[in-house]
Amino acid sequence: MEETVLVQLHALAREAAHPAEAPPCRCPVALLADRDDGTVVRHGGLVLKAHAPEGHREELRSRVSLAAEPGLARVLLAPLPGPRAELDDRLLTAWPYGTPVDPDAPDAAPWEEAARLLAALHRTPPPPGLPAMRAPEKAALAVDRMRRAAPAHPATATVLRAWRTLPDLPAPRALCHGDFHLGQLVRLGRPGPEPSWRLIDVDDLGVGDPAWDLARPAAWFAAGLLAPDVWSRFLAAYESAGGPATTSAGGDPWARLDIPARALTVQTAALALAKSTAEGRPLDEVEQVMIDTCARIASLRTELAPPASP
Repeated sequence: MEETVLVQLHALAREAAHPAEAPPCRCPVALLADRDDGTVVRHGGLVLKAHAPEGHREELRSRVSLAAEPGLARVLLAPLPGPRAELDDRLLTAWPYGTPVDPDAPDAAPWEEAARLLAALHRTPPPPGLPAMRAPEKAALAVDRMRRAAPAHPATATVLRAWRTLPDLPAPRALCHGDFHLGQLVRLGRPGPEPSWRLIDVDDLGVGDPAWDLARPAAWFAAGLLAPDVWSRFLAAYESAGGPATTSAGGDPWARLDIPARALTVQTAALALAKSTAEGRPLDEVEQVMIDTCARIASLRTELAPPASP
């Protein structure tokens, strides 16, 4: 985002945090994110997001309106009244500040809490007219971005071969987050015996196959990046909370998770190639693991799930 627009965004955040005239404050102020899909700033207890300039604004408004529904108050972070509707052709939304998951404390990551939130979301009947969740679309966009940014990279052909193994499947129509990972969780209030976690970022929320919301941790587990005990805890908490994503006739969760997990693997690898090429750097260790997993998908053309332990 341009610096002048960013200054305006910070000013609007202050205005929203202090609607009445107030002396200079000492509120924490920060730029939380500045990406193609939106810019997010914090002022004290308020977060203001300028969404991407492109896209369907009415669909985004319907997603934000759903987050404000009282029935989802214990699942999704609810929006706050914003300072105004738009800034520089970007839709603005305001939210209460919540403490994110600490990336430096992986053992304390709230995997079970996240699983229960997803299960509750998936069990909620979607309202009429809600758009499709964007997870499959984002996977396809990542592949297109890779094709444009890294056509000559030797790993691009590998990722494309893995992409071509994915069939088109009919999607169950459940309420889905559309872009779940631990960065989409915040804790409200101070730490306590029962942390109050909420899902954030409703830009991709909609109806679709709930297995896509489990696909990223499933892909990490299959690639060896998520410990088996963590994956087991996450999956058990989800199923114990009545989550429908892994329901299958044979009781094997991978019957539902395999295709979305493959797609998320391809998406992650494609974005890694696009970004590393644009930045003129080699792939890092984790990115290379995802490329290697794509090679396994392309060569085996079987389920992505790791082999059973002997």
